[in-house]
Amino acid sequence: MTLGFLAQQGGAIEPGPGAEAGASLAAQYINEQLGGIGGHPLELSTCFIRSAEEEGTRCAQQFLGNSNVKAVVTGAVATGIQSFYATLAGKLPVVVGVALTNVDRAQDNAAILYGDAQAVLAPFGTYAAQVLHARRAAVVFQESPDLTAGAASLAASLTAVGVTVKKVGYAPTSTDLVGPLSAAGAATADMVVPFSNPAGCVNIANSLEQVGIDPKKVVTNPSCLVPEVAAALDGDFPQWTYSIASAVPADTTDPATAPYKDVFKQFGAADLAGNPWAEVAFGEVMTTARAMNALGVDAMDPASLQSQIRSFRGPLIMGTPELACGKQAAAPGLCGDASQFFRYEGKGRFVNASGGFLRPPQ
Repeated sequence: MTLGFLAQQGGAIEPGPGAEAGASLAAQYINEQLGGIGGHPLELSTCFIRSAEEEGTRCAQQFLGNSNVKAVVTGAVATGIQSFYATLAGKLPVVVGVALTNVDRAQDNAAILYGDAQAVLAPFGTYAAQVLHARRAAVVFQESPDLTAGAASLAASLTAVGVTVKKVGYAPTSTDLVGPLSAAGAATADMVVPFSNPAGCVNIANSLEQVGIDPKKVVTNPSCLVPEVAAALDGDFPQWTYSIASAVPADTTDPATAPYKDVFKQFGAADLAGNPWAEVAFGEVMTTARAMNALGVDAMDPASLQSQIRSFRGPLIMGTPELACGKQAAAPGLCGDASQFFRYEGKGRFVNASGGFLRPPQ
């Protein structure tokens, strides 16, 4: 039994570091402790997009050319995702953790378990209104394919609840972000929202400190919660509030985190457990394997497996308790649309600031 694994990595922009490692660990766990898929070992056939749109075509052709591939799971992919789906032409189910663009949600053969850039960022508006009671927000984002659409969705969610938003973009090559922060009115805003991939997190953190922004009013996505960022910032993450479409392994109040961390520890990857992309990829593979086992090896054609995956209603591993694939007619591939917000207090301590999962504004 083989799953294709697609991710954008190896190029100048790597939006989801750790996803491949999380997916591989899940496959190892399934094979060594859960009996594989109907007694057969689960293997991953990997294909990576570095920087060109046409590489998505190559990956789709690779998976279609391997009759053992029953479905495709993905890491973070922005570049190449359009050509990937066009070439795949619905012939295999695609299981996505968090989609970076709006392409995946339009696909009938996709199942975006944890949500896409629009869905998982929409709860920012709910959090701003219900928890922060914010009136003004400064959104500063990196202008790159994996972030621009998400920044627009984020700003729209804030506007929907009556928050006045000033949104300013900056080039991926920019290192001094004091100018964009000032232009967005960060100093006087009730809520400051930096939006970057891991490569830009250190620059935005340094610039926020230089401007003197109170960390307590900074709310962002979880891309900065990777070891490389902590290593560049004196060994710890910025003490901001992080939105995440899954659980946080450091949250001791969540009963799911202890067994999850135990699995990573058993396989010598304890440090990887806190990586949000590894966490989501682990959940993708585990959920897909559940569907494969429920269907049975002899009945595993693409259409049946796709139906089995999309009919799953949750709870999701380290994620939302409720899924509803196809709930939105205009977004048949979308299954999850909830996020939690955690305030980071340093030295590995996270506090749930939202009291659980929040959904988009009604």
